[in-house]
Amino acid sequence: MSGTMTTPASRMAALARAELTLFGRNRGTLVAALLVPLILPFSVYSFTTDMDLDQVGFTPGALILPAAVGFALLFAVYSALVAVYTSRREELVLKRLRTGELRDHEILAGSALPAAATGLGQSVLLVTGCAVLLDMPAPRAPHLAVLGLLLGLVMCAALAACTSAFTRTVEAAQVTTLPVVMVSLLGSGMTFPLQMLPDTAASVCELLPLTPVITLVRGGWTGDLTASETVSALIVALAWTAGGVFAVRRWFRWEPRR
Repeated sequence: MSGTMTTPASRMAALARAELTLFGRNRGTLVAALLVPLILPFSVYSFTTDMDLDQVGFTPGALILPAAVGFALLFAVYSALVAVYTSRREELVLKRLRTGELRDHEILAGSALPAAATGLGQSVLLVTGCAVLLDMPAPRAPHLAVLGLLLGLVMCAALAACTSAFTRTVEAAQVTTLPVVMVSLLGSGMTFPLQMLPDTAASVCELLPLTPVITLVRGGWTGDLTASETVSALIVALAWTAGGVFAVRRWFRWEPRR
């Protein structure tokens, strides 16, 4: 028997390379993924001048640095991947891939790798820039920040695949991604601390998808996250990730919507 043996890793790597080429050719997605996360932290910084952050024990850096990670996850990973999955489905790429050696989870993971790598790189760049420009000290619990970022990457990829199931066209992705994007921007502690909200509203916002990611990244830097708060954030993040994976297995579409 002749032929080259392949492994899941090699198959996903080959798909990721092809996806990276296509990703670079889509100017709209590329601009949104690369430029928007770099611009938004400056907008948040301008808002901090009108906030009484000292009242809740925050500094501008403690708000902006984790928010920068959230922006990268929302736009470079989640929004970009919704467009990628939808586009590949409508162009019958996903259907053709399923006829080869690639398994379903390998197709989804391989397609997500370029966006995830972009989000990871942007997060590192933004965190480094914020730490230097805002005179932030070294992280006191870096393992929490790394864990939060990794959970955010997996969660956003799962939520993107789920959202694409309800997205008819690439153009419609600009609308179907809005609920997650707007709720995350307004209620996950990215644009203002949740401590400024009434207790009931803050408790609800703690259950949003990106809130635990922001909490873990911020806690990793400040070191003031208690054990119970860490466990709570992990439970919420894992619950959203597991829910996203379940939804993808149940509702993800591999053929064009007609």
